[in-house]
Amino acid sequence: MTISLIPVTKENYETVCDLDVTQEQQDYVASNMWSLVEASFNEGYETRAISSAGEIVGFIMWVKESPQKVSIWRFMVDQHHQRAGIGRRALELTIADIKQLNGLTEIEICYNPNNPVAKAFYSGFGFVEVGMDDDDEDMLAVITIDKV
Repeated sequence: MTISLIPVTKENYETVCDLDVTQEQQDYVASNMWSLVEASFNEGYETRAISSAGEIVGFIMWVKESPQKVSIWRFMVDQHHQRAGIGRRALELTIADIKQLNGLTEIEICYNPNNPVAKAFYSGFGFVEVGMDDDDEDMLAVITIDKV
């Protein structure tokens, strides 16, 4: 299975918008359409479609919040492609891409603390919980980048 991150373009954005998670996951994931709108009108937002063997199966968006910090704001794999290792590989690729940024010292992700899968999944990549966000709604977790 070949997983890659590809640009969201005028040729594939509708496919990205049509992706969906399970009913149980709806409260944990923002709409891809809304995310693409946000990225269109805000600087520093990066979007990628997740491709598996040439088929678009997921979406990820990150935001460069400062020269030192990038936050992964959106991450989803379509309900028909979950539990196949796609999300794990896509997040590995995303983290590797983000780490290429000069001056980066921190990658942040947030998730609903009631999400039964999130904590274990993200901690497997080295994300360490640091507490709730300013609105006291989402858990923040970070990877600290050691510069040599």
